[in-house]
Amino acid sequence: MSIETINPNDATSPAEPVAVLSDEEIFAAHQGGKLSISSTVPLASKRDLSIAYTPGVAQVSRAIAADPELAKTLTWAQRLVVVVSDGTAVLGLGDIGASASLPVMEGKSALFKAFGELDSIPLVLNTTDVDEIVETLVRLRPSFGAVNLEDVSAPRCFELEDKLIEALDCPVMHDDQHGTAVVVLAALTGAAKVTGRELEKLRVVVSGAGAAGIAVAQMLLAAGITDVVLLDSRGVIHSERADIAADPASKKAQLARSGNLRGVSGGPAEALLDADVFIGVSSSKLAEDHLKLMSQDSIVFALSNPDPEVLPEVARQYAAVVATGRSDFPNQINNVLAFPGIFRGALDAGARRITPAMKLAAARAIAALAEDDLSADYIVPSPLDPRVAPAVAAAVAAAVEAE
Repeated sequence: MSIETINPNDATSPAEPVAVLSDEEIFAAHQGGKLSISSTVPLASKRDLSIAYTPGVAQVSRAIAADPELAKTLTWAQRLVVVVSDGTAVLGLGDIGASASLPVMEGKSALFKAFGELDSIPLVLNTTDVDEIVETLVRLRPSFGAVNLEDVSAPRCFELEDKLIEALDCPVMHDDQHGTAVVVLAALTGAAKVTGRELEKLRVVVSGAGAAGIAVAQMLLAAGITDVVLLDSRGVIHSERADIAADPASKKAQLARSGNLRGVSGGPAEALLDADVFIGVSSSKLAEDHLKLMSQDSIVFALSNPDPEVLPEVARQYAAVVATGRSDFPNQINNVLAFPGIFRGALDAGARRITPAMKLAAARAIAALAEDDLSADYIVPSPLDPRVAPAVAAAVAAAVEAE
């Protein structure tokens, strides 16, 4: 077994060949985990110990007890992101449990530090009960400054995020939803310019109505795109479909009303007829015959990993712009473009919530970094571009101030 990974020495050419790693190298790198804690103060003398620990630390504790706001500057909590998962929807592996999800969450915490200069720790929980997860994080609230939800299965992830936003007075974001949506919008902004289209007039089909698909559709509508048709395993989501009509308050039903304004019904063929954009966030395959139904110079984002809904070499026969979630093809749609800067900006600005305006600002900041060099093979910056996180953080912080 082997995996492909981004070349860390190349921040500008995501399509370059990447190294193939052996099992031995991979497991050696993960031995003992990928995280450690280091002290920010010296501990080499008795005086150092007296300042960092007892008796000096007692003065700091007394000060915080008298004024709890001081904890924001005298502890790391305000700048600490917890990466929280129950292990129910990990990568493409599915429900593998809390312990098996921990290597992924450690990696996410490492990315927060590398790209956002934020401390982060993983918390994996041996429960899938939404209320128990909420209660756990409410009790732990003094220990952290923000919550990144990760790899929680749909539809529970929607309920969990909503309840945590209401229960906690700090930023909460489910990255599988909103990080994906932010980067998709940024990439689509670039792709629309490359193909000479207006973003708001695009006809978009989103294949997959799980966490990512729902959030992508919501983000595109928030950005002003009015024609967004959603597909799930039963076909086009529309208001007259029996299961959608039976649950009018569901997110699928809401999107049927707000996005499928033309009343499209049927399956992929009906959805893709004259569509400008296909966005795949499921394991469903996109047939070549269906690609032929799309408009001229179409845009295809086949984001399923590791196997895209359609391979780029096939999609390029019909589409002007093709993107995937993989690092070995051009135009990688990677959440690391979004989440470090979003959380950094939110914490820098003292935001209590991550709002739609902040996410739109993040998407626009990412898109702007690619504007000067836009091409069919370059619609978003590389995930390793050092400009990205600072630009996103600044845009998010500005959005907080504006709100």
